[in-house]
Amino acid sequence: MDAITRTASIRKTRTYLPDRDRQQELVDFANVIQHIEEYLAAHSSHAALVDPEGNARPIPDEIFRALEQVANALANGNGVTVAPYRMLMTTQQAADFLGISRPTFVKLLEQREIAFELRGRHRKVALRDVVDYQERFRRERGAALDALAHAGQDSVTVNSGPPILDRKGSRD
Repeated sequence: MDAITRTASIRKTRTYLPDRDRQQELVDFANVIQHIEEYLAAHSSHAALVDPEGNARPIPDEIFRALEQVANALANGNGVTVAPYRMLMTTQQAADFLGISRPTFVKLLEQREIAFELRGRHRKVALRDVVDYQERFRRERGAALDALAHAGQDSVTVNSGPPILDRKGSRD
């Protein structure tokens, strides 16, 4: 593949859908990938592809993790879209990616939570900026939940049983 073909293919977005007639094959493949991943972790090794001449070519960790994620998604009946990280998206596409409404997404843009560029009158958002926001949101939400859990533990009192009532029916 020459550099021009490689560059053109990088710009393409492609969605892969699971073939329902081959669902068990997808599940089996995902299981094999999982077993390989466990083996590699236990043995501090890397996966490799063997070419037709018998030469092993190491698979970079990023590619192996992507393969594992794609295999799991397809095995679970979900489609997978492969898109370049620099791809520009419409506000509707970005909102769909985040699982929020377009008006909510536009508010995030107006609050400068996510970078965007104007193409004429239309806002375009880079996939990388949407993913960065998603990760930042997850981290902040996780930290807030941890803080809530920690604060909740400080104020928890142990109740050893039902309240004790006196003869008049009021709580002790």
